[in-house]
Amino acid sequence: MTFHEAIKKALQHLELAERFLAEGNELIDKDSVQASEKLYKATEEAVKTIAIALKPPEADEAAKRGRWTTGLLESAVVNIMRRLELDELYHWWGSAYRLCVDGFHEARFRSIDVILRLRDVEAVVNLAKKVLKMCSA
Repeated sequence: MTFHEAIKKALQHLELAERFLAEGNELIDKDSVQASEKLYKATEEAVKTIAIALKPPEADEAAKRGRWTTGLLESAVVNIMRRLELDELYHWWGSAYRLCVDGFHEARFRSIDVILRLRDVEAVVNLAKKVLKMCSA
């Protein structure tokens, strides 16, 4: 994948992240289960954006497999966290993962539980914007 193709692919993931963030935010007071899913997906797409831009080994593995797995995403988060020296990223990812498991799959989260994790999701999406801007400059 050329540099321009990678940036284009990363931008597509960022656009999805922003869309899922907006949709999830809209759903918080109406349907916490669907809000949880959308917000987790926003984080997942943001992590993919960062990974494609920074090229940790997991990005190549995902490209080879033709898909991202939870294990690849988790490993990418750790590599990105270390590379950027941003320990908070692991916490943000953990919040999003809880949205997926407890909020969506187990339907345990109330609106307040989702709201308490919203800032973490926003932080990952904002980080993706920053990293993509830095890498494409």
